[in-house]
Order: sequence, then C-alpha cells, then structure tokens
Amino acid sequence: MSFISILLALLLEQAKPLPQVNPVHNAVRNWVRWVIKNFDAGASKHAWLAWILAAAGPTLIVLAVHWALVLQLGWAAAAVWNVLVLYATLGFRQFSHHFTQIRDALLAGDEDAARAALAQWKRIDASELPRSEIVRHVIEHSVLSAHRHVFGVFVWYSILAALGLGPAGAVFYRVSEYLALFAKRAPRPELPPVSDAVRAQALRCWELVDWLPARVTALSFAFVGSFEDAVDSWRRHAAAHPLDNDGVVLAATAGAVNVRLGEEGITEGLTPEPAHLRAVVGLVWRTVVMWMVFLALLSLARLIG
Repeated sequence: MSFISILLALLLEQAKPLPQVNPVHNAVRNWVRWVIKNFDAGASKHAWLAWILAAAGPTLIVLAVHWALVLQLGWAAAAVWNVLVLYATLGFRQFSHHFTQIRDALLAGDEDAARAALAQWKRIDASELPRSEIVRHVIEHSVLSAHRHVFGVFVWYSILAALGLGPAGAVFYRVSEYLALFAKRAPRPELPPVSDAVRAQALRCWELVDWLPARVTALSFAFVGSFEDAVDSWRRHAAAHPLDNDGVVLAATAGAVNVRLGEEGITEGLTPEPAHLRAVVGLVWRTVVMWMVFLALLSLARLIG
C-alpha cells in the first residue's frame, strides 16, 4: 500500500497542489495554537503535556479513521484515506513555486527580483546579498524544504505504515515540525505566547523526530550524487556538530553536487552559481525515483512472500 499511496499522492499533488492557505493546514495550526494557549503554564511538566497533546491529537485522529475504514470498508477505503493524508502532508508544490520564481529571476539576470522573492519566502533581509549568496540561500532552503515536505514524510510514513499504523507517521512528522517552527517564531500579539519550557521541549522533540529522516535523506543524496564526497562532507560536519540534523542534510547535499553551502562553508566546493540550481533539482528528483523504486521492490517482495 505504501508505494501506491505515495505515488498517487505525488501525482495528485503535481496535478492539483494544495493552496498555501487551506482548511487542513489551518485546522492543524488552530489546534496547536489552542493547545499552547490552554496548556502552556511555563513549567517543564506543562511543556511535556502541551507537546504530547499537540502532536498526538491529529496523529490519533488520522490513525482512528484509518482503522475504522479498514474494519468497516476494507483496505481499499483505507488506501484512499492514506492517499488523502499524504496529499495534505507531502509534496514539492508546497515550496517549489518559490524556488522556480527565484531561479527564473536569476536566469533572466534580474537579481533584484530574486532578492525580493527570497525575502518574501524566508522573511529575511536579502537586499544586500550578492548573486552567489542568493543561490546559496535558495539551495539550502529548497533542499531542507524537500527533506521536510517529502523525504522526512516518506521515512515516518513508511516505518509506521509497515507497523500497521497507516498514515499516522506522516502526520506526526509534519505536526512535530510545525510545533518546532511555532515555538521559534517571533512573538506576535495575535498569537498565544510560547514559554521557554515549551520552546525548548518542541525543539528537543523535533531534533529527536528528525534524527533518522535527516540521515536517511543524507544517505539518499549520497547514493544518487557523488557518494564519496557526500559521505566525507557529512562525516566531517557530523564530527563537529553531531546533533545538527539540518547540517547533515546540507553537508551531504554540498558534497553530492560539489557546491559550498553554509555561511562558513560546509565543504570546500565551488561557489554557488545558478547552474547549481539545476544540479540540485536533478539530485532531488533522482532521490524521489530511488525511493519509489525501493518502495516498489518492497511491495513486490511482500506480494511474492
């Protein structure tokens, strides 16, 4: 079921991507904000309770619907539910329009438009960035977005689906990510304040949740890119920063396509140029194909077995 569900979800997402503002994501955001508002009392035990409720609520609902469909209507109905949940949790189109807009501006030589698009995407001051730094930021944000919107979802969905938990893993991963992003946000009057305890808890839990997916993504990039350079870059970065999940993904990317990433340079690769954007796109799509082949072989092995 995993292979067919992911394939159909990706095809559906390419044909009809979810808008950035949609009822599904809004419901999750409202749930997280409600939990933080009502259960964040500032103490460590309250932080644990708030995180568990916020992450477990949507996950358990999705799991309950999955098993209700399996028991009442059969696996075909559950497969449709898997596709719908994956459609809402993974996909390139949730971020790729930003990448395309900046890439097209750079290829057209309009660096001001590229800076404006980058600033709008990541809410940073890009007005003084030189061309190579614009490309570096685009590569880093795009690769991390691909990891969180696609490959990280693949990992958690595949593991929990194999245990009979349906699409619960995909929801748990994405809600955990949103909790970390929500905890790190700058304070705003219209949003509930986040205590230091909840902020630390959300970031710590996200670090644990993303530990395995980040390394699976890095290994996947190594397989479809320059393997020795990717692994060497990954090893050197992990030795200096053992708990930096994003850094592991970026280090593997830098080695796989021979480009310098990170403000201080994760590798000794080439200075980022617009041509590297095409190389990164190829790296990501080859990784998707590798994953789909791997899942197809697993599904075939189950059928034969």
